[in-house]
Amino acid sequence: QEIKTKITQLSVDGLPSLPFKYFHTAERSGYSGTAIFSKVPYRILDEKYFQSDINPITQSAKFPDDLIEPQEGRVQVVDGCSTISNASTVNEFFLVNVYTPNAGAELKRLKFRHELWDPKFCEFLEALNRRKPLIVCGDFNVAHREIDLAHPNQNHHNPGFTHEEREGFSRYLAHGFVDVFRQFHPHQLNCYTWWSYRTAARQRNVGWRIDYFLASQAIASKIKNIQIYTHIMGSDHAPLGIEL
Repeated sequence: QEIKTKITQLSVDGLPSLPFKYFHTAERSGYSGTAIFSKVPYRILDEKYFQSDINPITQSAKFPDDLIEPQEGRVQVVDGCSTISNASTVNEFFLVNVYTPNAGAELKRLKFRHELWDPKFCEFLEALNRRKPLIVCGDFNVAHREIDLAHPNQNHHNPGFTHEEREGFSRYLAHGFVDVFRQFHPHQLNCYTWWSYRTAARQRNVGWRIDYFLASQAIASKIKNIQIYTHIMGSDHAPLGIEL
């Protein structure tokens, strides 16, 4: 998430256990971008695939990055077609990696987010889901409910907790996708994935839960657990993981 670099600028040889690396970089230098590292090779469905006239999956649903010009490298789709026989579990679903646009300072991007990105991304996920189940992961840049941030009353009109952004996330749930963390921990408090660098927010656990795993109902029941790795440092976000 938010790799902020071109592939040619990266040095990732220090990860021999994850030899297969897939990057989707932004056209703008030093901005946005996503990546997937894997133990086994997979097929990545990119913009060219979804722009094809013979694309059997989405038909009218555009690849989400096509909503933004210049493109920002925000979405990757793994179709699960691995050449490794022991990867049969992943063959059961699409994996979607998303870095959702932030509403931004003074909510300058809120209208785009609310009226275009959120509904179109949901439409895209629905189109994929008609083919086979999905697991969607990434930074959605929204705390869905008041339980998902430390100070909800102070943030109702701030980026990440506006009515419009929360409504956009509710749309995914209304269309049958499951918030995996809340599937396991429906009422648990003080569980966050992002903390501001200001005022020692992480040390005081004054955070937001804005990183998610969503799953189709057909695959959600096969997820054994989910964990927020709050002890892993190096970012203002904490890693999030599931086990199938």
